[in-house]
Amino acid sequence: MSMLRSFATVGGFTMASRVLGFCRDILIANILGTGAVADAYFVAFRFPNLFRRLFAEGAFNAAFVPLFAKRYEGEGDHVARKFAGEALNVLLAALLVVTALAEIFMPWLMVVIAPGFVADPEKFDLAVLLTRIAFPYLFAISLVALLSGMLNSMGKFAAAAAAPVLLNIVLITVLGFLLYMKAHQTPGAGGALSWGVSAAGLLQLAMLWRAVRKSGMAPAIGWPRMTPGVRGLIRLGVPGIIAGGITQINLLIGTMIATLQAGAVSYLYYADRIYQLPLGVVGVAIGIVLLPDLSRKLRSGSDQEASQVQNRALELSMLLTVPAAIALMVIPGPIVSVLFEHGAFTAADTAPTVWPLMAFAAGLPAFVLIKVFSPGFFAREDTRTPMIFAAVSVAVNIVGSLALYFYIGHTGIAIATSVAGWINAGLLGFVLYRRGHFHADYGLQTRLPRILVSSLIMGVGLWLVIQVIAPWLAEDQNLIVRILALAALIASGVAVLGVALVVTRGVDPAQIKRQLFRR
Repeated sequence: MSMLRSFATVGGFTMASRVLGFCRDILIANILGTGAVADAYFVAFRFPNLFRRLFAEGAFNAAFVPLFAKRYEGEGDHVARKFAGEALNVLLAALLVVTALAEIFMPWLMVVIAPGFVADPEKFDLAVLLTRIAFPYLFAISLVALLSGMLNSMGKFAAAAAAPVLLNIVLITVLGFLLYMKAHQTPGAGGALSWGVSAAGLLQLAMLWRAVRKSGMAPAIGWPRMTPGVRGLIRLGVPGIIAGGITQINLLIGTMIATLQAGAVSYLYYADRIYQLPLGVVGVAIGIVLLPDLSRKLRSGSDQEASQVQNRALELSMLLTVPAAIALMVIPGPIVSVLFEHGAFTAADTAPTVWPLMAFAAGLPAFVLIKVFSPGFFAREDTRTPMIFAAVSVAVNIVGSLALYFYIGHTGIAIATSVAGWINAGLLGFVLYRRGHFHADYGLQTRLPRILVSSLIMGVGLWLVIQVIAPWLAEDQNLIVRILALAALIASGVAVLGVALVVTRGVDPAQIKRQLFRR
């Protein structure tokens, strides 16, 4: 299966998950809005969700996939399955200890992850309770990540990519019940959602275990042992998780600082959810597919093919990401207003959400470039270098967030996160180039500027169209009318982008067709 077809498989399921995620967040905005219960729930969800993204969206794979793939392709199924079992048993033991300690010491942990809540005892206690309820999700999703890495290494992407859909289905079901019960902005609503998070994790684990067992590679469960393979996994895994999940770590830091301002956690959450759609569909899918592909080609000595794969990954990711970033900076108001401005989320909440969304959008290409460049290190079993750059990024983010927060509030946190992302992406790309592991080929050099020009043309087109259809996006219009107007606005942007790409020759339709249908 070609990289583009694999990307289409992962991206398709990720798109389905993100669309359902939008439905979930629209309902959350309606039921929780931006009040104290919303802030407590978002902090409770952010912590296990951080680990979902660290593990399930590629960071854990940075260490596990190259080691598992090496055994799977070089030493056979039996050796690979044995290594997976050793890793599973050690991970299982570690997760049990971490989960137990977190549940016991959650009040002290909450002081660290939400220092601003300390001044509001009621909100603080609710956040502690909700996080305790949701925390077992970390246990389940970390095991899901290991099973997903096994399936991805074997070229089986569908089950692992479909698993996140379950989370959104469960939470939408819970939200539907809460809407029926009219449980708006109540602590019980936050509790029900937190229970839904944990239940969804167990369902995802059951689904992935069934897929691995069906493939004949289910790892054996037993006592944990520190074998040489496990030691190698830990040596690569700790810096790999830090490096691969740096965007999520920066977002967690932003959440910690945002707890100092009432409602800021909620504003950042809603802004994050919107820009996470293109980041999830493009960045995560590219990262998941690219790492196993690069690992295979480098092990077979095909350095030229590895370079070509990375060039095409960068080209494809920028083709899908740069237009999205520009669109989010040109029309953030209508997007936030139409999606979230219902029920408990009022018009007064739209503007404080729009500004951080624009700031996050400016960093969107950088967040995706990190996903493209990092596998170039991970596939060579170098997780230390990306970890160092991740540390630099975290330092920039902390200093920038604290400095800007006291001048422009929570929007400064989003700006600092994007700046840190660009610095991280720049360092990764520069070092790959200096080491001779990445060079922009002729196709990338010629098409990347054309993609940028086409995206700018699309941005101008969106700005002109919104002047015409603004009356149909107004707050006093029927919701269906506003949704249709937003859909028309987005469709016009896609049409203008498509024409611009063809005119500037920013894409090669024949090459895309060959990649999609090549096995």
